[in-house]
Amino acid sequence: MSDMHVIGIDHGNAGMKTRSYCFSSGIAEYEHEPFTAKDVLEYDGKYYVCGTGRQPYLRDKTVNNRYYLLTLAAIAKEMNARQIASPADICIAAGLPLTNYGRDINAFSNYLTSKSNPIRFKYEKKDFEINIREVLIFPQAYAALSLHTDMIKGEPSIIVADIGGWTVDLMRIDYGTPDASTCRSLELGMIRCMDEISEQVRRSVGLSVTAAQIESVLKGESCAMNEKARTVIKAEGEKYTERLLSAISESGFDTAAMPIIFMGGGAGLMKNHVAPSFALYRPIIIEDVKVNAKGYERLSGAFGEGFKDG
Repeated sequence: MSDMHVIGIDHGNAGMKTRSYCFSSGIAEYEHEPFTAKDVLEYDGKYYVCGTGRQPYLRDKTVNNRYYLLTLAAIAKEMNARQIASPADICIAAGLPLTNYGRDINAFSNYLTSKSNPIRFKYEKKDFEINIREVLIFPQAYAALSLHTDMIKGEPSIIVADIGGWTVDLMRIDYGTPDASTCRSLELGMIRCMDEISEQVRRSVGLSVTAAQIESVLKGESCAMNEKARTVIKAEGEKYTERLLSAISESGFDTAAMPIIFMGGGAGLMKNHVAPSFALYRPIIIEDVKVNAKGYERLSGAFGEGFKDG
């Protein structure tokens, strides 16, 4: 058997991430070939435009084929980026929140290997043939820290907050090991934040702004926008941050007593909206939204031989 190529994939509620790409978790099905080949997956006689719009939140990602199709798109993108030729043996390195890791690991692994090898499809009109030989599932957020061990070195206890699309997953790490009893998942992710800000702008200013515009303002980036709307977005961003930190404290995490690492899609928001009045002991921001996917690949190297990095 040829060497396997390890491809880390973060299956987020808002976005799919690999070490090279980040794209929306939305997908649109077409019976006939779309007018453009960009982001088009052709599989089992149907066409899918990947990375388009927002899809309904799925508490269980295995209930339909959406995340399987998005996984194929993610693999194709990485194969192109790394110049991996077909046919290729693939090891998928993925993750789950520690709160439901033990409960869902087998179901999610079976879901990703549910189709018989070889798997043939087209992406952007290019033919792909892959064999999914193995699936490794790691605890997300903790996997990301495998790339940033310097941040926890010498710290007996540290809080990790992974701010995703729908949930904020929390854990405490003691002496480099996650304490499973402390894990919490709050439904206060960026989708909720964006929806609430968008509604408040409509009520206050009478304008309908996009999620991309809101994100740009929250991150402090320049964009042309009505100044009243900009003011509302900034104010609501601070309110969301305050509400999130309050919920973290109510979950039993003392952010004034130990460092807290923010990561995920909402980490950039925290960077600009954590006020001194919040009295955080030591906030640490990891803004790389692809850090979990990279962490899965890093950890996979410790669990098998014969893997290739690309």
